[in-house]
Amino acid sequence: MDRRTTPYSGEVAHVALKGQVAAARFTEGEPAQVGIPLVDLLAHPEGPRDRQLLLGERFLVIDRREGHAFGRADRDGYCGWLPEAALAAPETATHHVAVPASHLYPEPRVQAHEIGALSFGARLTVIGEARNFFETTFGWVPARHLWPVDRLHSDPVAVARLFHGTPYLWGGNSRAGIDCSGLAQAALLACGIECPGDSDLQQAVGSEVTGELQAGDLLFWKGHVALAIDARRMIHATGYVMGVIEEEIEAAIARIAAAGEGPVLARRRP
Repeated sequence: MDRRTTPYSGEVAHVALKGQVAAARFTEGEPAQVGIPLVDLLAHPEGPRDRQLLLGERFLVIDRREGHAFGRADRDGYCGWLPEAALAAPETATHHVAVPASHLYPEPRVQAHEIGALSFGARLTVIGEARNFFETTFGWVPARHLWPVDRLHSDPVAVARLFHGTPYLWGGNSRAGIDCSGLAQAALLACGIECPGDSDLQQAVGSEVTGELQAGDLLFWKGHVALAIDARRMIHATGYVMGVIEEEIEAAIARIAAAGEGPVLARRRP
């Protein structure tokens, strides 16, 4: 089993795994959500970052140990550990951040000192409105930066382009730092298209492209993914420039091969 998608901490497992793993205990899990702007999802307590979760994203807690909680992210089923202090009681989100980045404020005033940074995709519960701000359970946010949760984007490439200027970060899923699979996932999820968290898992998305590439198609190398802008160009988060860039597909294929990182392994249409 792939630990990234298996809700089993090594001691406690989700009830769906009964008969599949030798867990000491099985549980239905405890619903929670991320209660801080951004948190790392870890391979093990105090371990390396696998992915990141944003404010308001749901997390099903399976186990707790030494100040950390193990569980499964609702957005894609990714499993891992995060600090217990990063969790809050679950709320019903009404809105999501639809711009590259925003801020939380203590009051509905432009001059107020911000109390937190928000990234594209963060989920919030709006409880009031004043002076072009929405009041949420975590603070005030400029109203123009939020969309109702049922309003989706329509173009994955346009979403990916919102991340221009974002630095590359291994395992990153936010405007503060993002990697190749994080960019692909953000672009697809924002358009209502299911997408796993890592590039090898993303190779199962959609269907194989047999003809000319179209906007939104995915190109895969070993450990890397990019989105086609059209038949000639692509956008991706890459350690080559430590950021999000657009480049010619054929030039990128040649550069990546020359670096010893292999050929394109798959082309998929979500």
